[in-house]
Amino acid sequence: MEYLIRECTQNDLPILREISYQTYDDAFRDKNTDSSMKAYLEQAFDIKKLRKELLNSNSIFYLLFIMEELAGYLKLNDYKVQTDINDQQSLEIERIYIKREYQGLGFGKLLLQKSTLVARNRNKSYLWLGVWEKNETALSFYIRNGFYKMGEHSFFMGPEEQTDYLMRKDLTD
Repeated sequence: MEYLIRECTQNDLPILREISYQTYDDAFRDKNTDSSMKAYLEQAFDIKKLRKELLNSNSIFYLLFIMEELAGYLKLNDYKVQTDINDQQSLEIERIYIKREYQGLGFGKLLLQKSTLVARNRNKSYLWLGVWEKNETALSFYIRNGFYKMGEHSFFMGPEEQTDYLMRKDLTD
């Protein structure tokens, strides 16, 4: 299947917001209250907030297109804007989402490979991310792809406190 991964530009802001909102809602709606989801989605994917993130030189977004249809996206953070660790030797995968109809077809792995390539080009020693402890599908995906648990932190879905596992993948030659 033909695919393209390209860097997101300011002109892509409307489609970035749309896919961010849709894929997050698809992934977590059934495991959270409506009020918590609504609060989180409005805050996290506010157009002004996304624009600020997109313009930040320490963050980078990539869009995944399958047969010219937007199918997923990726957000990477360098140490100055990482959500937790803030290590110059690391690159954070803050978001990696694929539309439901493209899940299980290897496209998440493509975005993970893109993350690894970007990290190596920036001379990073490891990738890391936070994943919800109850997201068994994502946890098994990351473990299969060389990540291991290195800690945990709190994540707030609206007013509800949840636990994210911090997962790390060392980049060796």
